[in-house]
Amino acid sequence: MSIHENEKANNVISLYDGLQDPQFQNPYVDIDEWREEPLRHRYIHGGFEGTETKFSYYFPLKENYKGRFFQPVYPVQGSENAAQSHIEGVDNKIGFAISSGAYLVETNMGGASSDVTLVYRASAAVALYSRVKAAELFGPHRPYGYIYGGSGGGFKTMSFIENTTGIWDGAVPFVIGTPMAIPNVFTARVHAMRILKDKFPAIIDALEPGGSGDMYAGLNEEERQALEEVTRLGFPPKAWFAYKEIGDGALTVLAPHVMRMDPSYFEEFWTVPGYLGADPESSASHARLQYKTVITEVVWPHKQDASGTNAANNMGVDEAWKMLETAEETIPFFKVQSVPEGDAYLDGAFIRIVSGEAAGLKIPLGRINGNDVKIGSAFGFFASVQSLESVKAGDEIVLDNSDYIAIQTYHRHQVPSKDFSVWDQFRDELGEPLYPQRPFQVGPAVSFGGAGSIQSGRFEGKMIVVQTLMDESAFPWQADWYRTKVKEHLEEKLDDRFRLWYVDHALHADTSSNGALDELHIVTYVPVLHQALLDLSAWVERGVNPPDSTNYDVADGQVIVPSKAVERKGIQPVITLTANGGERAEVSVGETVYFKAEIEVPPNTGKIVSAQWDFEGDATFPMDTAIKYSNVEGTQAVVEAAYSFTKSGTFFPVLRAASNREGGSDLYTQILNLCRVRVVVTSS
Repeated sequence: MSIHENEKANNVISLYDGLQDPQFQNPYVDIDEWREEPLRHRYIHGGFEGTETKFSYYFPLKENYKGRFFQPVYPVQGSENAAQSHIEGVDNKIGFAISSGAYLVETNMGGASSDVTLVYRASAAVALYSRVKAAELFGPHRPYGYIYGGSGGGFKTMSFIENTTGIWDGAVPFVIGTPMAIPNVFTARVHAMRILKDKFPAIIDALEPGGSGDMYAGLNEEERQALEEVTRLGFPPKAWFAYKEIGDGALTVLAPHVMRMDPSYFEEFWTVPGYLGADPESSASHARLQYKTVITEVVWPHKQDASGTNAANNMGVDEAWKMLETAEETIPFFKVQSVPEGDAYLDGAFIRIVSGEAAGLKIPLGRINGNDVKIGSAFGFFASVQSLESVKAGDEIVLDNSDYIAIQTYHRHQVPSKDFSVWDQFRDELGEPLYPQRPFQVGPAVSFGGAGSIQSGRFEGKMIVVQTLMDESAFPWQADWYRTKVKEHLEEKLDDRFRLWYVDHALHADTSSNGALDELHIVTYVPVLHQALLDLSAWVERGVNPPDSTNYDVADGQVIVPSKAVERKGIQPVITLTANGGERAEVSVGETVYFKAEIEVPPNTGKIVSAQWDFEGDATFPMDTAIKYSNVEGTQAVVEAAYSFTKSGTFFPVLRAASNREGGSDLYTQILNLCRVRVVVTSS
């Protein structure tokens, strides 16, 4: 080993010694072994003595190593082995890292703690110690480090890089929110869903290709107001196609937190003028349910130790949800004398015990089957298993949806600073709130509690943000809000250190429980995330500028992008599809329909590599099509097809295409997009 190499090795160790947190002075390793799946790698597991912090490192073969690591950040503190549950498909963090010449770093972020700064301090200590192990394995060097995370992990990713120096060289936050996101993005959505209920099929049809384009057609004044309110707040209208799947999102889990932080709101909503519930003629008042009945039997499916405690109160939202989602198997349900008739609004309702030993207990309502009343999975926010044992036959209960209706317009009473312009709809001409305001804002408190800080936009290193244009939970404009914060600090040097790429036809989650819904309407954004990490690495390590940020405007809460790839920029291909020359074709059974798609990739983002058709909604994309390139670079192409339908109905044929930076078939970086048209087939 040369003197220079010795110096570099010493620098790695001194870097760890000099920057490490006093709480993380004694790392240990308890597993060090070679593993073969998904690719051969060296797995090292350990932690820090005197703490709950654990880590896992996944190192590639020496000949494949390129001197960097990727560190995913998850929404909640939990497992340091999360990547091991996904070792197949495009979302294979271990496989992507190893095949990219990087090692993967995972940590439980210190586990559950009342110290909100622990998440980034523990993560930083794990990252630093990984450099020590890398130097031991590959020789003296300082590995470049890149951190990435989405949703709640996106909050953390921004917090981590903003509150540390010398740890990570770059970051890729994705599908990110703002400090005002929680619970407001969910309250507005659920309010609209309650008001609109059966109007969604017509709304979706209007927004589909070949539809009227007027999603407000046929709505009464209240319905129109609810749809306009959530749209101006940022909900992307095209995401309504998935309204059944996205449902109430995290609101049923968030509601208990808001109820603890602002309990008086849920009384004042029904009594103080200016709140929707105080108007006896409002839809809120009409939908309110306070149904009295009596328990005839308490049925325990699986009797268990009654020493359970209200542990969910001390957990993060996502962590508590995961713990409680299987609770129905271990908690009782109640047989009751009678249940509400008709289409009573029971979403988010509570079971209030009003007599007997358990009087005063408030339990989330799950669902009602006949005269069986099931307890909701989030019961642990309110009651322990032990407290449920005090509920007896003969106790009087009230099925009450008052609180859940109240929270649905909470966003109206959380008007923030002027930089959150989507709240302008709740301000008068003088900029004053139209509605009574709560004494404090819940969103920033939740954001700080989950990430350890509020986003400032001030960080060292470089960053690429990935945001989706159909994000139903982290509204697309929120990435633009963060960009403005970064610009406040970087000013004219913004493009030297920051990019924002929007991805069309993608929701908040990168996977879905409904595969057919995914394949026909949306694409996964994970390949864009992977390409962002590779481009970030090249930017930091070799000074190679990544493709430009997406070009966009924000108007009335909606992010609008150009229709042409050369103008839109970013890295996603853009498709224009027609059927018989338009976005809607009307034909007879057996008549041939002629499809033509023009595909274009933004400048300097690669080549079009594949195109597939799905004509009848099978979501199998059975037809690969020949690609006719319009230029030698392969950045523009035309694909055509002819197809005839053998039965009548309305069909939405889809073309899905992919581009790749190197023009190859690498699994992890196939950047997808799709386009749909409408074909109406009649029998005559």
